Amino acid sequence: EVQLVESGGGLVQAGGSLRLSCAASGFTFDDYAIGWFRQAPGKEREGVSCISSSDGSTYYVDSVKGRFTISRDNAKNTVYLQMNSLKPEDTAVYYCARLAPRYLHCSGAVEEYDYWGQGTQVTVSS
Repeated sequence: EVQLVESGGGLVQAGGSLRLSCAASGFTFDDYAIGWFRQAPGKEREGVSCISSSDGSTYYVDSVKGRFTISRDNAKNTVYLQMNSLKPEDTAVYYCARLAPRYLHCSGAVEEYDYWGQGTQVTVSS
């Protein structure tokens, strides 16, 4: 059974940092790109970042470039999202997801991901 479990969310002041983790199981982790998404109340789910399975190439939405860093540890079947210089507008539930195998490259398109975690809340206070 494919499982993705997020952790590391919490409450932080603006300018602070958090590191999210996504622990995967039930599939050959090395073979799949993993993405991070977020959804704020009343808004659509947004692709934040993604890291490929092969060459480590990454994708970031413009609003987080220079502040967020995605990485993966294949030995631990885990993807991380280091979030620095957090802003109140980063407040959302953050999800990790597996890119479906028919897609070759990372993207922020929700429909291209086939398995999702349950989410972890990130709240940034001003």
